[in-house]
Amino acid sequence: MPVDTRLTYDDYCLLPEDGKRREIIEGELFVTPSPQTPHQRAVMRLSVRLWQFVDSHNLGEVFAAPFDVVFSEFDVVEPDLLYISNARANVLTNKNVQGAPDLVVEVLSEGTEKRDRTIKLKLYGKFGVDEYWTIDPNGPSAEIYRRGQEGLALVAKLSSTDALASPLFPGFTVPLRKLTE
Repeated sequence: MPVDTRLTYDDYCLLPEDGKRREIIEGELFVTPSPQTPHQRAVMRLSVRLWQFVDSHNLGEVFAAPFDVVFSEFDVVEPDLLYISNARANVLTNKNVQGAPDLVVEVLSEGTEKRDRTIKLKLYGKFGVDEYWTIDPNGPSAEIYRRGQEGLALVAKLSSTDALASPLFPGFTVPLRKLTE
C-alpha cells in the first residue's frame, strides 16, 4: 500500500514561524517571502476601508493575513484579506476559518502572481468562495471573479481610474488609485 506523502494541516501547524507565508494546496507546500511595500500598502488601505464599511453596516467580519483558511486536510491558505458574512459565520473558529469565506482578496506580488491567478483561482472556485479579487498594486488594476454555474468567472477588469465595488457590500466603493497613493 503506497504511503500518502501529501502534507496536511497537522503538518502545516508544525512548520517554523519565520516570517514566510506558507500554504498547502492539494498537499503541496508553497513558501513565499514576506511581501514588499506596495503590496502591504494596498492590503492595509483596502482592509481599513472594507473593515469600516462592514463593521458600520453590521455585515460580518474582515480579516487580514496571517489567518488560516482550511478548506480540507490538504488545502490551507492565507489570503491577504477575507470577508465572512453573518450568514457564513459558522465557518469562523477561534483558531482559523473552516470553509469558504464569502470574499477572498489576493494582492499580487512578483512571487505570488502566477499562483494567485491560476492555482488559487481554481482552489477558491472549487471550495465555494463567492467572490475573488486579485489586485495588482503596480497598476493599480484588479480582476473581479464571481461564483457562476462553473465556479468563479471573471466579471470585471478594473484599471487605475476604476473603483472596487461588490454586490456583497451595497454602497461600498474604493477607487483603486487610493490603495497605492
